[in-house]
Amino acid sequence: MEIKITKTTAPKAKPTDESKLGFGKIFTDHMFLMDYSEERGWYDPRIVPYGPIALDPASSVLHYGTEIFEGMKAYRNENGDITMFRPMENIRRMNNSAERLCLPQLDEEFALKALDTLVALEKDWVPHSEGTSLYLRPFMYGADPHLGVHKVHSATFVIIYSPVGAYYAEGLNPVKIIIEDEDVRAVRGGTGYAKCGGNYAASLRAGARAEAKGYTQVLWLDGVERKYVEEVGSMNVMFKVAGKIVTPALTGSVLPGITRKSCIELLRGWGYVVEERLFSIDELLAAAKDGTLEEAWGTGTAAVVSPIGKLCYKDAEYTVTGGKIGSLTQKLYDELTAIQWGKADDKLGWCHKVI
Repeated sequence: MEIKITKTTAPKAKPTDESKLGFGKIFTDHMFLMDYSEERGWYDPRIVPYGPIALDPASSVLHYGTEIFEGMKAYRNENGDITMFRPMENIRRMNNSAERLCLPQLDEEFALKALDTLVALEKDWVPHSEGTSLYLRPFMYGADPHLGVHKVHSATFVIIYSPVGAYYAEGLNPVKIIIEDEDVRAVRGGTGYAKCGGNYAASLRAGARAEAKGYTQVLWLDGVERKYVEEVGSMNVMFKVAGKIVTPALTGSVLPGITRKSCIELLRGWGYVVEERLFSIDELLAAAKDGTLEEAWGTGTAAVVSPIGKLCYKDAEYTVTGGKIGSLTQKLYDELTAIQWGKADDKLGWCHKVI
């Protein structure tokens, strides 16, 4: 399919101080849209000026939460190239999410073409400063204009972009995490492995409680036994325990993160034993108490790697790595960002060149 491009006649002023970009607050001039119906399949791919989307009040997304999304980044490298980090992994995960929520599948190559075309058009929005990037947000929603709980028959796929700085105001400084023992994020057999809005909406109450107590994020336990560690807020989580790396297994209630996967591949390449398994809160706290918990960090597209300096469970607080960033956490961050910004050789072929 050919992508029709309609350029804005009123381009926005681009940020002049990239140290104040924040995260997800500024949006570029254009967006990509494409519609779907069972009769026609995907049709009318187009890039238009960024603006409101027309939506029927009865649309299924508003009533039944038929929505999925992804988070990706484009980087301006030192040699002037603009690249994306492992975009096909995101596209494939989006299709997995779509299957779970009965949304239509995307053609992988065309989805990548849409991302590329919009990045090329918005190339001047890709920031230049250290630690900045262009955040890419593809999303899809059910657009059936009538009420009724059923699979989606019509949908819309949209892509918007935002120049961003650090996800956390703390930057790479260790964050404080509280372990949630009331609410649960997801259960096996549910939508935990899908990247859909409902998972995040369900996390907001616990997140608000954590913030009120001075914590940055929530560490979730499994939804059945309330015993096994799963995720940290918007990130996967990893622990260095007695020299080994432990991360929760992908049991169906944990999001299969692309940064998580990349960290595991790097760590194993460096010779570390990485265990993807059930990891109980009792085992975690025992390691924190006896000193074998050497480091802890979250992984995700937005923050890349985020060190954990403190853990709190039932009002008892545990300090990790003396409240400082651990050497392995720092090494992971340095290596990943060096690859993403083109400062290191991309030996694993993770970077996709756009222009």
